[in-house]
Amino acid sequence: MSNFYHTILNKYLGWSLDISVEMPEKCIFCVAPHTSNWDFIMGELYIRSIGKTANFLMKREWFFWPLGILLKRIGGVPVVRDHKTSLTDQLAERAKERETFRLAVTPEGTRSKVTTWKRGFYFIALKANIPILLYSIDYQHKRIVCHKSMMPSGDIEADMKIIMDYYKPLAGNARFPEKFAVEEL
Repeated sequence: MSNFYHTILNKYLGWSLDISVEMPEKCIFCVAPHTSNWDFIMGELYIRSIGKTANFLMKREWFFWPLGILLKRIGGVPVVRDHKTSLTDQLAERAKERETFRLAVTPEGTRSKVTTWKRGFYFIALKANIPILLYSIDYQHKRIVCHKSMMPSGDIEADMKIIMDYYKPLAGNARFPEKFAVEEL
């Protein structure tokens, strides 16, 4: 099936890959900017075109019948956003237990413009001792980009500054650039 997804992404849609980081068996994909539902489709086409899979977090409201069945089948993890849960602990434990664990997270947590990013992806990676790969979907040049991987150090402020510095020059590549902002740290 990877050839099928590769053909759609590369041949029919004209996208390319600009990736210089190796993908380990266990990692968190930090994907930003996230300004459109198309980000999900492009991410799924990419991961499947390289013959891999990844879980992804999505708000619970998207998991209605029959769409919810499909979303769970392709790796969706429903998130209840109206109260705090131990989802980061649960996902970190899952990462430790499994041979393969890949989780795609959009740290903005929404397609709307936000000035403070969610930190759950960071804490999952820290607790599970797995790297964070910094991915971007570049609509401007029609490419999937990843040039940085990092192990969380535990100094969240310093690590988030590194992440923000990586994404700052990519802001104009979002599908809707006006909806994207990095945090000022």
